[in-house]
Amino acid sequence: MLILSASDIRRALPMRAAIDSQKRAYAALVTGEAHLPVRTPVPVPDQNGVTLFMPARVGSELGAKIVSVFPNNVANGLPMIHGVVVMVDTMTGQPTALMDATYLTALRTAAGAGAATELLARPDSRAAAILGSGTLARTHLLAMCEARPIERVHIYSRNSQNVTKLIDEMKSQVGATLVAAPTPVAAVKDADVICAVTTSKTPVLDGHHLKPGAHVNGLGSFTLDMQEIDVETIRRAGRAFVDSIPAIMAESGELVATMDAGIIAESDLIEIGNVAAGRHPGRTAADEITFFKSVGIAVQDVSAGGEVLRRAKEMGLGAEIAL
Repeated sequence: MLILSASDIRRALPMRAAIDSQKRAYAALVTGEAHLPVRTPVPVPDQNGVTLFMPARVGSELGAKIVSVFPNNVANGLPMIHGVVVMVDTMTGQPTALMDATYLTALRTAAGAGAATELLARPDSRAAAILGSGTLARTHLLAMCEARPIERVHIYSRNSQNVTKLIDEMKSQVGATLVAAPTPVAAVKDADVICAVTTSKTPVLDGHHLKPGAHVNGLGSFTLDMQEIDVETIRRAGRAFVDSIPAIMAESGELVATMDAGIIAESDLIEIGNVAAGRHPGRTAADEITFFKSVGIAVQDVSAGGEVLRRAKEMGLGAEIAL
Protein backbone atom coordinates (compact mmCIF):
# COMPACT_ATOMS: atom_id res chain seq x y z
CA MET A 1 0.00 0.00 0.00
CA LEU A 2 1.24 3.48 -0.87
CA ILE A 3 1.07 6.06 1.93
CA LEU A 4 0.71 9.65 0.72
CA SER A 5 1.05 12.70 2.97
CA ALA A 6 -0.51 16.13 2.55
CA SER A 7 2.83 17.30 1.16
CA ASP A 8 2.76 14.50 -1.43
CA ILE A 9 -0.77 15.52 -2.46
CA ARG A 10 0.21 19.17 -2.86
CA ARG A 11 3.03 18.12 -5.19
CA ALA A 12 1.01 15.55 -7.10
CA LEU A 13 -2.22 17.46 -7.76
CA PRO A 14 -2.04 21.09 -8.93
CA MET A 15 -5.28 23.06 -9.04
CA ARG A 16 -5.70 22.72 -12.82
CA ALA A 17 -5.61 18.92 -12.62
CA ALA A 18 -7.86 19.00 -9.54
CA ILE A 19 -10.54 21.03 -11.37
CA ASP A 20 -10.43 18.64 -14.31
CA SER A 21 -10.83 15.67 -11.95
CA GLN A 22 -13.99 17.25 -10.53
CA LYS A 23 -15.51 17.81 -13.95
CA ARG A 24 -14.96 14.12 -14.68
CA ALA A 25 -16.50 13.12 -11.35
CA TYR A 26 -19.59 15.27 -11.81
CA ALA A 27 -20.09 14.07 -15.39
CA ALA A 28 -19.66 10.40 -14.40
CA LEU A 29 -22.39 10.78 -11.79
CA VAL A 30 -25.04 11.80 -14.34
CA THR A 31 -23.93 9.42 -17.11
CA GLY A 32 -24.18 6.32 -14.93
CA GLU A 33 -20.43 5.74 -14.72
CA ALA A 34 -20.34 6.29 -10.96
CA HIS A 35 -21.95 4.77 -7.89
CA LEU A 36 -22.58 7.07 -4.94
CA PRO A 37 -24.24 5.93 -1.70
CA VAL A 38 -25.44 8.73 0.56
CA ARG A 39 -22.72 9.36 3.13
CA THR A 40 -23.13 8.29 6.74
CA PRO A 41 -22.61 10.97 9.42
CA VAL A 42 -21.71 10.02 12.98
CA PRO A 43 -22.15 13.06 15.28
CA VAL A 44 -19.98 13.80 18.30
CA PRO A 45 -22.23 16.31 20.12
CA ASP A 46 -20.00 17.11 23.08
CA GLN A 47 -17.32 18.37 20.67
CA ASN A 48 -19.75 19.99 18.20
CA GLY A 49 -18.25 17.63 15.64
CA VAL A 50 -19.18 14.99 13.11
CA THR A 51 -17.31 12.20 11.34
CA LEU A 52 -18.50 11.31 7.84
CA PHE A 53 -18.05 7.95 6.09
CA MET A 54 -18.11 8.41 2.30
CA PRO A 55 -17.64 5.52 -0.20
CA ALA A 56 -17.90 5.81 -3.98
CA ARG A 57 -16.85 4.42 -7.34
CA VAL A 58 -16.06 6.62 -10.35
CA GLY A 59 -15.44 4.49 -13.43
CA SER A 60 -12.44 2.33 -12.59
CA GLU A 61 -11.67 4.30 -9.41
CA LEU A 62 -12.94 2.89 -6.12
CA GLY A 63 -12.43 4.20 -2.62
CA ALA A 64 -13.79 5.82 0.50
CA LYS A 65 -13.12 8.83 2.67
CA ILE A 66 -13.40 9.13 6.42
CA VAL A 67 -13.45 12.81 7.36
CA SER A 68 -14.07 14.60 10.65
CA VAL A 69 -15.34 18.18 10.88
CA PHE A 70 -14.74 19.56 14.38
CA PRO A 71 -15.24 23.37 14.43
CA ASN A 72 -14.07 23.61 18.05
CA ASN A 73 -10.57 22.67 16.88
CA VAL A 74 -9.97 26.16 15.53
CA ALA A 75 -9.93 27.70 19.01
CA ASN A 76 -7.27 25.15 19.98
CA GLY A 77 -5.03 25.88 17.04
CA LEU A 78 -5.94 22.67 15.18
CA PRO A 79 -7.40 22.20 11.69
CA MET A 80 -11.18 21.96 11.66
CA ILE A 81 -11.01 19.04 9.20
CA HIS A 82 -9.09 15.75 9.54
CA GLY A 83 -9.43 12.71 7.35
CA VAL A 84 -8.03 9.92 5.21
CA VAL A 85 -8.89 8.48 1.80
CA VAL A 86 -8.47 4.78 1.02
CA MET A 87 -8.19 3.76 -2.64
CA VAL A 88 -9.11 0.20 -3.65
CA ASP A 89 -8.16 -1.81 -6.76
CA THR A 90 -11.36 -2.52 -8.73
CA MET A 91 -9.87 -5.72 -10.19
CA THR A 92 -8.91 -7.37 -6.89
CA GLY A 93 -10.53 -5.34 -4.10
CA GLN A 94 -7.09 -4.83 -2.59
CA PRO A 95 -6.41 -1.50 -0.85
CA THR A 96 -3.77 0.31 -2.89
CA ALA A 97 -3.26 3.65 -1.15
CA LEU A 98 -3.95 5.55 2.05
CA MET A 99 -3.70 9.31 1.73
CA ASP A 100 -4.22 12.37 3.85
CA ALA A 101 -7.69 13.80 3.28
CA THR A 102 -7.37 17.00 5.33
CA TYR A 103 -5.73 18.90 2.49
CA LEU A 104 -7.34 16.74 -0.21
CA THR A 105 -10.81 17.69 1.07
CA ALA A 106 -10.01 21.39 0.93
CA LEU A 107 -8.46 20.95 -2.51
CA ARG A 108 -11.29 18.94 -4.09
CA THR A 109 -13.96 21.17 -2.51
CA ALA A 110 -12.36 24.24 -4.05
CA ALA A 111 -11.73 22.42 -7.32
CA GLY A 112 -15.44 21.49 -7.43
CA ALA A 113 -16.28 25.18 -7.10
CA GLY A 114 -13.65 25.93 -9.72
CA ALA A 115 -15.30 23.45 -12.08
CA ALA A 116 -18.72 25.04 -11.48
CA THR A 117 -17.22 28.50 -12.00
CA GLU A 118 -15.73 27.46 -15.34
CA LEU A 119 -19.08 25.98 -16.36
CA LEU A 120 -21.36 28.80 -15.11
CA ALA A 121 -19.57 32.11 -14.47
CA ARG A 122 -19.25 34.78 -17.13
CA PRO A 123 -16.01 34.31 -19.09
CA ASP A 124 -15.13 37.98 -18.54
CA SER A 125 -15.26 37.68 -14.73
CA ARG A 126 -12.48 39.76 -13.18
CA ALA A 127 -13.59 40.45 -9.60
CA ALA A 128 -14.16 37.84 -6.91
CA ALA A 129 -15.24 37.74 -3.29
CA ILE A 130 -14.57 35.15 -0.62
CA LEU A 131 -16.62 34.97 2.57
CA GLY A 132 -14.56 33.09 5.14
CA SER A 133 -10.89 32.98 6.08
CA GLY A 134 -10.03 29.36 6.88
CA THR A 135 -8.34 26.62 4.88
CA LEU A 136 -11.20 26.48 2.37
CA ALA A 137 -10.82 30.21 1.70
CA ARG A 138 -7.21 29.60 0.68
CA THR A 139 -7.92 26.77 -1.73
CA HIS A 140 -10.97 28.56 -3.17
CA LEU A 141 -8.81 31.59 -3.85
CA LEU A 142 -6.48 29.37 -5.89
CA ALA A 143 -9.43 27.76 -7.68
CA MET A 144 -11.13 31.03 -8.62
CA CYS A 145 -7.89 32.45 -10.00
CA GLU A 146 -7.41 29.27 -12.02
CA ALA A 147 -10.99 29.19 -13.32
CA ARG A 148 -11.25 32.82 -14.40
CA PRO A 149 -8.82 35.73 -15.08
CA ILE A 150 -9.43 37.23 -11.64
CA GLU A 151 -7.72 40.56 -11.02
CA ARG A 152 -9.10 41.56 -7.61
CA VAL A 153 -10.46 39.56 -4.67
CA HIS A 154 -12.28 41.05 -1.68
CA ILE A 155 -12.16 38.81 1.39
CA TYR A 156 -14.47 39.10 4.40
CA SER A 157 -14.49 37.27 7.71
CA ARG A 158 -15.78 38.16 11.15
CA ASN A 159 -12.18 37.63 12.27
CA SER A 160 -10.27 40.45 10.58
CA GLN A 161 -6.94 39.16 11.89
CA ASN A 162 -7.50 35.90 10.01
CA VAL A 163 -8.14 37.86 6.82
CA THR A 164 -4.87 39.75 7.25
CA LYS A 165 -3.04 36.48 7.80
CA LEU A 166 -4.68 34.92 4.74
CA ILE A 167 -3.72 37.85 2.53
CA ASP A 168 -0.11 37.83 3.75
CA GLU A 169 0.11 34.09 3.11
CA MET A 170 -1.59 33.98 -0.29
CA LYS A 171 -0.63 37.21 -2.06
CA SER A 172 2.49 35.64 -3.55
CA GLN A 173 0.57 32.60 -4.81
CA VAL A 174 -1.94 34.38 -7.05
CA GLY A 175 -1.75 37.22 -9.53
CA ALA A 176 -4.85 38.98 -8.21
CA THR A 177 -4.83 41.89 -5.77
CA LEU A 178 -6.20 40.76 -2.39
CA VAL A 179 -8.22 43.22 -0.32
CA ALA A 180 -9.75 42.91 3.16
CA ALA A 181 -13.45 43.84 3.01
CA PRO A 182 -15.00 45.53 6.09
CA THR A 183 -18.43 43.95 5.55
CA PRO A 184 -19.97 41.12 3.49
CA VAL A 185 -21.80 43.72 1.39
CA ALA A 186 -18.54 45.51 0.57
CA ALA A 187 -17.05 42.17 -0.44
CA VAL A 188 -19.79 41.04 -2.84
CA LYS A 189 -21.37 44.17 -4.32
CA ASP A 190 -18.97 44.39 -7.30
CA ALA A 191 -17.99 40.71 -7.49
CA ASP A 192 -18.46 38.58 -10.59
CA VAL A 193 -17.75 35.38 -8.64
CA ILE A 194 -18.51 34.81 -4.95
CA CYS A 195 -17.48 31.87 -2.77
CA ALA A 196 -19.07 31.35 0.65
CA VAL A 197 -16.92 28.98 2.70
CA THR A 198 -18.13 29.32 6.28
CA THR A 199 -19.76 27.00 8.80
CA SER A 200 -22.40 29.59 9.67
CA LYS A 201 -25.92 28.51 10.59
CA THR A 202 -27.30 31.88 9.50
CA PRO A 203 -26.80 33.61 6.13
CA VAL A 204 -23.55 35.47 5.57
CA LEU A 205 -24.59 36.58 2.06
CA ASP A 206 -27.36 39.08 1.32
CA GLY A 207 -28.58 38.40 -2.20
CA HIS A 208 -30.03 41.92 -2.57
CA HIS A 209 -26.49 43.18 -3.12
CA LEU A 210 -25.46 40.80 -5.91
CA LYS A 211 -24.78 42.49 -9.22
CA PRO A 212 -26.52 41.15 -12.36
CA GLY A 213 -24.56 38.32 -13.93
CA ALA A 214 -22.84 37.26 -10.71
CA HIS A 215 -22.05 33.63 -10.01
CA VAL A 216 -22.28 32.33 -6.42
CA ASN A 217 -20.68 29.19 -5.00
CA GLY A 218 -22.02 27.94 -1.65
CA LEU A 219 -19.56 25.43 -0.19
CA GLY A 220 -19.36 25.85 3.58
CA SER A 221 -22.65 24.49 4.93
CA PHE A 222 -23.37 20.77 4.79
CA THR A 223 -26.24 20.05 7.20
CA LEU A 224 -29.92 20.92 7.30
CA ASP A 225 -29.42 23.38 10.16
CA MET A 226 -26.74 25.41 8.33
CA GLN A 227 -27.74 28.24 5.94
CA GLU A 228 -24.83 30.44 4.88
CA ILE A 229 -26.60 31.46 1.64
CA ASP A 230 -29.76 33.54 2.02
CA VAL A 231 -33.17 33.01 0.42
CA GLU A 232 -32.86 36.15 -1.74
CA THR A 233 -29.81 34.79 -3.56
CA ILE A 234 -31.70 31.62 -4.46
CA ARG A 235 -34.84 33.55 -5.37
CA ARG A 236 -32.89 35.77 -7.76
CA ALA A 237 -31.14 32.78 -9.31
CA GLY A 238 -34.48 31.00 -9.73
CA ARG A 239 -32.79 27.61 -9.74
CA ALA A 240 -29.71 25.92 -8.31
CA PHE A 241 -26.94 23.88 -9.84
CA VAL A 242 -25.94 21.20 -7.35
CA ASP A 243 -23.41 18.39 -6.93
CA SER A 244 -26.04 15.68 -6.23
CA ILE A 245 -29.79 16.09 -5.82
CA PRO A 246 -30.15 13.24 -3.25
CA ALA A 247 -27.26 14.68 -1.22
CA ILE A 248 -28.73 18.18 -1.40
CA MET A 249 -32.15 16.98 -0.24
CA ALA A 250 -30.53 15.25 2.73
CA GLU A 251 -28.00 17.91 3.72
CA SER A 252 -28.51 21.42 2.28
CA GLY A 253 -30.24 23.67 4.78
CA GLU A 254 -30.40 26.58 2.32
CA LEU A 255 -32.12 24.73 -0.50
CA VAL A 256 -34.43 22.59 1.61
CA ALA A 257 -35.64 25.66 3.51
CA THR A 258 -36.15 27.55 0.25
CA MET A 259 -38.13 24.65 -1.23
CA ASP A 260 -40.20 24.38 1.94
CA ALA A 261 -41.05 28.07 1.51
CA GLY A 262 -42.23 27.42 -2.05
CA ILE A 263 -39.64 29.73 -3.64
CA ILE A 264 -38.12 26.99 -5.80
CA ALA A 265 -39.01 23.32 -6.33
CA GLU A 266 -36.94 20.16 -6.53
CA SER A 267 -37.41 20.39 -10.30
CA ASP A 268 -35.34 23.61 -10.18
CA LEU A 269 -32.28 21.65 -9.02
CA ILE A 270 -29.84 20.79 -11.83
CA GLU A 271 -26.89 18.50 -11.21
CA ILE A 272 -23.74 20.26 -12.39
CA GLY A 273 -22.63 17.04 -14.08
CA ASN A 274 -25.28 17.69 -16.74
CA VAL A 275 -23.44 20.88 -17.67
CA ALA A 276 -20.05 19.15 -17.53
CA ALA A 277 -21.36 16.37 -19.78
CA GLY A 278 -22.91 18.79 -22.28
CA ARG A 279 -26.48 17.85 -21.38
CA HIS A 280 -27.45 21.29 -20.07
CA PRO A 281 -26.36 24.74 -21.25
CA GLY A 282 -25.76 26.18 -17.79
CA ARG A 283 -25.86 29.98 -17.94
CA THR A 284 -28.32 31.24 -20.54
CA ALA A 285 -27.92 35.05 -20.24
CA ALA A 286 -25.14 37.49 -19.41
CA ASP A 287 -27.16 39.13 -16.62
CA GLU A 288 -28.36 35.84 -15.09
CA ILE A 289 -27.35 35.14 -11.50
CA THR A 290 -26.13 31.57 -11.23
CA PHE A 291 -25.85 29.59 -8.01
CA PHE A 292 -23.91 26.39 -7.34
CA LYS A 293 -24.46 24.52 -4.10
CA SER A 294 -22.28 21.64 -2.99
CA VAL A 295 -22.46 19.66 0.23
CA GLY A 296 -19.49 17.53 -0.86
CA ILE A 297 -19.84 14.03 -2.30
CA ALA A 298 -17.54 11.03 -2.33
CA VAL A 299 -17.14 10.88 -6.11
CA GLN A 300 -15.12 14.08 -5.71
CA ASP A 301 -12.71 12.44 -3.28
CA VAL A 302 -12.37 9.23 -5.28
CA SER A 303 -11.79 11.05 -8.57
CA ALA A 304 -9.24 13.39 -7.00
CA GLY A 305 -7.67 10.52 -5.05
CA GLY A 306 -7.30 8.45 -8.20
CA GLU A 307 -5.57 11.34 -9.96
CA VAL A 308 -3.27 11.84 -6.97
CA LEU A 309 -2.36 8.15 -6.98
CA ARG A 310 -1.54 8.10 -10.69
CA ARG A 311 0.58 11.21 -10.52
CA ALA A 312 2.29 10.21 -7.27
CA LYS A 313 3.42 6.93 -8.82
CA GLU A 314 4.81 8.76 -11.84
CA MET A 315 6.67 11.19 -9.57
CA GLY A 316 7.91 8.56 -7.14
CA LEU A 317 6.11 10.11 -4.18
CA GLY A 318 4.96 8.43 -0.97
CA ALA A 319 6.11 5.41 1.01
CA GLU A 320 5.21 1.79 0.30
CA ILE A 321 4.26 -0.38 3.27
CA ALA A 322 3.14 -3.98 3.67
CA LEU A 323 0.00 -4.54 5.74
